[in-house]
Amino acid sequence: MKRFSFFIICLVWVLVACKQASKTTSDSASDGTIHISVDETFRPIMEEQIKVYQSSFPKAKIIATYKPEADCWNDMMNDSTRMVIVTNKLTEQQAAYYYDSLKLYPQSGLLAFDAIALVVNRNDPDSVFTTGDVIQMLKGKSSKNYGIVFDGLKATSTVRYFMDSVLKTATLNTSQIMAARTSRDVVQYIAGHKGFVGFVGVSWIGNPEDPEQLSLLNQVRIAWVSCTSCKDSSFTKPWQEEILTKRYPYSRGIYYVLKENHNGLGKAFVNFMKSDRGQLIFRRGYVVPAWRPFLVRETQLKLVKP
Repeated sequence: MKRFSFFIICLVWVLVACKQASKTTSDSASDGTIHISVDETFRPIMEEQIKVYQSSFPKAKIIATYKPEADCWNDMMNDSTRMVIVTNKLTEQQAAYYYDSLKLYPQSGLLAFDAIALVVNRNDPDSVFTTGDVIQMLKGKSSKNYGIVFDGLKATSTVRYFMDSVLKTATLNTSQIMAARTSRDVVQYIAGHKGFVGFVGVSWIGNPEDPEQLSLLNQVRIAWVSCTSCKDSSFTKPWQEEILTKRYPYSRGIYYVLKENHNGLGKAFVNFMKSDRGQLIFRRGYVVPAWRPFLVRETQLKLVKP
C-alpha cells in the first residue's frame, strides 16, 4: 500500500513537472534565438529591421535566411523556421494544414507595401515601357530589342507575380529570359550589360540614401511604366506615393506568417515591425508602411536667389 501511494505521488509530481516544463519557453521579447526565412527580394529592408531590433535587445538573436519565396514556404511546412516574410498571406488551406499537423493556427498579416522595379543599363536609349510592352516582352513577342533578367526562373516571388498577376493565362517565354542568382546579381548584371531589363524588388534599388544602391543607380536607370489611372502623367515609377495610391502597376504586399503559440520573440518582432519604429524603417527603406499613416502633401517651393 505504501509503495502504491509512493508511486501515485511520483506520478503526480512527474505530470506537474511536465506541465510546467511545457509552459516554459526558450525565448521572450528580449532574450533567446529564433530562425526566420525571408523572401530574398526583401533582404535590404529586413536586415535593417533585424539590426535595429537586436540593438534594442542585445540578448535576442533573430537568424534570418534569405531565399526564394517557395523555399520559405517549404521551411514553414517542414517546421524548420518560426516565421516567414513573403509576398502573400496565409491561405485557408495552409492554415488548416498547420492546425491538423501542429494543432495551432499561425498568425498572418500585412506589414508594408513593396513594388517590383524595372531597371535598364544607363546607356540604353529606352527606359519607358507600357504595361503592354512588358507583357509582350514576357511572351517573347516584343518589338523592343530587350532581353529580360529575373532573380531565377522558378520559385521566386518576382517570377510568380508576373506569371499570376500580369500574364495570367498567357505563357512566360523562358527562352527569352535570363536567370540571375539573387536580386543583387540582377542589378549588377544590368549595370554591366546593355539591352536587358531587370526585374527587382524596389528595396534593392529605390533608396538613394544607401551608398551601395546609390553606386548602382549611377550605372542603371529605373524605368518608367505606363499608368492607366494617372491624371497628371501617363507614366510612373515605383515611388512611395505611386505605390501607396496604386498608380504604379507592379505593387505587392510584404506579409509575415508566424508559427508561435506563446508570447515569444517572434510575436515581439512582429509587433516591433508594426510599431512606429518598425514602420519608420519601412518608410526610410522606400517601401510603404501599412500600419502607420503615410501622408502625401502638396507643397510650393519658392526659390531664393543667393
